[in-house]
Formats: sequence, C-alpha cells, structure tokens
Amino acid sequence: MAGWFDSHCHVQEGFLGEEGAEEAVVAVLARAEAAGVNRLVCIGTDPTTSAQALAVARSTAAAAAGGGPRAWASVGLHPHEASEGVDEVAALLERELVAGDGAVVAVGECGLDYYYEHSPRDAQRRAFAAQIALAHAHGLALVIHARDAWDDLFDVLEAEGVPERTVLHCFTGGVAEVERCLDAGMYVSFSGIVTFKNAADVRAAAARCPLDRLLVETDSPFLAPVPHRGRTNEPAYLPLVGAAVAEVKGCRPDDVMERSAAAASLVFATGGV
Repeated sequence: MAGWFDSHCHVQEGFLGEEGAEEAVVAVLARAEAAGVNRLVCIGTDPTTSAQALAVARSTAAAAAGGGPRAWASVGLHPHEASEGVDEVAALLERELVAGDGAVVAVGECGLDYYYEHSPRDAQRRAFAAQIALAHAHGLALVIHARDAWDDLFDVLEAEGVPERTVLHCFTGGVAEVERCLDAGMYVSFSGIVTFKNAADVRAAAARCPLDRLLVETDSPFLAPVPHRGRTNEPAYLPLVGAAVAEVKGCRPDDVMERSAAAASLVFATGGV
C-alpha cells in the first residue's frame, strides 16, 4: 500500500476525552488521509491511553476496508508512570490479545526518562525490563522511549535481550547513539525534531541511519514540525518530517515514504495493509 506510515502518534491523547471526541478523531484521520498518511500506530502510555488507542484502532478497521486510513495500537507504560507498576498494563495486553483481531501490534511506549524523572530510576528500570519481557513473551514489537539515559537503557536491553522488532522512537541522540541502536539491531524513528534549527545532531543521525532501519513519526499531538512548531501536532504533518529526512539523506521524499513505510510494516507485522 502506497502512502506514509506514522509509526508513533497519540491521537487518542490529543482528542479523546473531549466533547465531540469521536468527531474530532474522524476529522484528524481524514486530514491525515488527505495528506497521504494512510497508516498509523496509536501509542499507549498507561492502561487508560492504551485502551483508548485500541478503540481508535478498532474504529478504523472497517473504514480501512473501504479505503480509509488504518490504525493499530500499542499497549504500554511510559517511564513517567513507572511507579504505578506494569501489572494492569500486562493484564490489559493479555485480555486484548485474546480478541485475535490484530489491533495490538506492540508493547510500549516504555523505557527510561532521566530528564524529567517523574518516576524513580529504579522503578523505571523495573517497568522497562518487565515490558521487554512482555514483548518477548507475546512476539510483539517493542517501542522504546529514551531521554538522557543511554547507558542504563542499553544495560537493561543487554540484560533482557533486545526483541527482534524494536523501535527507538522520537530519536534525540546523535551519530554515536544511532550507531548503538543499529548495532543492537533496532529500528530508529525520527519525529518533527528533525526539522528544528537546534537539532543538527538528530539530522546527522538521520543521515547515518539506513532507510531500511528508519521510521518516521509525528508523536502527535506533541512536537509539531516546522512550520507548525508550537501548535498541536497531528498525523497530517508527517510528510514534513519525511521531507526533512529526505533532505539530509539526499534522496526524494517519496523514497523516504516508501522505505519507511515498508520498514514500519515489518516492525509492526501489519503485512501488506
């Protein structure tokens, strides 16, 4: 299927829970489709947002059969919420997998965030390790969040084993960090940060990352790319991220679209959909 694949967004966090939420989600997805974005993964960050992501994913299944955009979901616990423990997320994941409808494609986002440190570091490491184990146990992709915690991140991954299909989302490092990700067999996803003036290191990393290991994402409603920086982000802006990646790689945006979508389809095991 031709078109852009937004590998990481939080449509449910930006639009669900508000009055007229269903209509807002429909409108966001329609704008995405008009922009050429026809596949996306809605990412859970706790039990509530994970359940909401699943609701968005399932709402698109029938529409996609008629040519509309298709969403899938991840179930996970963000490092900010690590103190809550992963039991509820694990139970939700196991219940939803019983449905067997393919809505769940990943565990996460999970990982380590030492910049904000909303949960203690030891709690973050425990929650991260537990979710790596869930990805291994269920044969799912793993979606990782990492900020200011590279050494501990790779220590936990080495101890637990890197799942075969692992994504480091919203990459914020430089060439050295992207090399570590690639050496570990991971895929690397670039967000609107690649368009920011002060993100030369991220652009250098994007230039280094091979297209068959590179994904693109919006992380919407956060991190809107230039020229929308500071506004609410949405999947319709993904082509701007792809164009910025194409510029630093010296290729056509269509090349980034096709190769990153193919990589995302492999990571999330969505097949030809």
